[in-house]
Amino acid sequence: MTGGNRSEGVPVARTLSLELARVTERAAIAAARLRGQGKEKEADQAAVDAMRAELNLLPIDGTVVIGEGERDEAPMLFIGERLGTGHGPRVDIAVDPLEGTTLCAKDMPGAIAVMALAEYGSLLAAPDVYMQKIAIGPGYPEGLVDLDASPADNIAALARHKGVDPAQITAIILDRPRHMALVAAVRETGAGIRLISDGDIAAIIHTTSPDTTGADIYLGIGAAPEGVIAAGVLRCIGGHMQGRLILDSHDKRERAARMGISDPNRKYELHDMARGDVIVAATGVTDGALLKGVRFKPGFIETETVVYRSATGTVRRIHGEHRRMQRFEG
Repeated sequence: MTGGNRSEGVPVARTLSLELARVTERAAIAAARLRGQGKEKEADQAAVDAMRAELNLLPIDGTVVIGEGERDEAPMLFIGERLGTGHGPRVDIAVDPLEGTTLCAKDMPGAIAVMALAEYGSLLAAPDVYMQKIAIGPGYPEGLVDLDASPADNIAALARHKGVDPAQITAIILDRPRHMALVAAVRETGAGIRLISDGDIAAIIHTTSPDTTGADIYLGIGAAPEGVIAAGVLRCIGGHMQGRLILDSHDKRERAARMGISDPNRKYELHDMARGDVIVAATGVTDGALLKGVRFKPGFIETETVVYRSATGTVRRIHGEHRRMQRFEG
């Protein structure tokens, strides 16, 4: 498939689900040691270093196809980096070692360590740029909402399908100046808005259980790596999502072209961003609606992790108690 996807490989081993939990646990613990210290880049670096070290222990031949770092000049698991022992299945990796660096630095709710792993050729390979996104949970017909439709049309379509007034729909939007017009357009419909400071992976996941979270739809522009990882989660638990890369400079379009993206304006469907056998793992760094944060107890460390797998449609929550703490030092 063109547009950043390559030839598909073979399903990943089911044992990698637990292995990925170990990866995000180690990254979360490393970042949590710097919670509340106002050190965004240091916490990001700690999570990156821990995630890289743990990934390099896995029996995989992995390649980072989308990762963070270039846009914010942050430490990165860079696109094209090879990870694992090299002995094992060839896989794609999408990473966000610390989603919510500001949340971690300020010890605010919702920071997580998260990554996706999929059979080779299954994840969108793209530069680290911004992405326009729209997402809703499962139970809706294909095409009910659309990236190119107006906010009013999308809210109205969702309300009609649910049999409610638009005022009973809640949209999640990142609180950014670039979304001023979007916020105004949604409010004109009468719908509610939950503005979030960071954490759009968790925000998209929240749309999959609106009866519990109160969130019906995600709208707006966020980072592309988070978009691909969120698409991986929706592949596992259901939902609909579209994305479009924001390639608004010659340099970005050139970088995208080198990665096989021939149409800079392409609208990606969920299966374009994540297909095949996908595993996503996330561990809480700070307490949030999705996961509890790391807890440092006398003699051990507690973590909470969620692991999704598309091949089986399973969601596993793992409460970890880590008693050999020297593993997480340095």
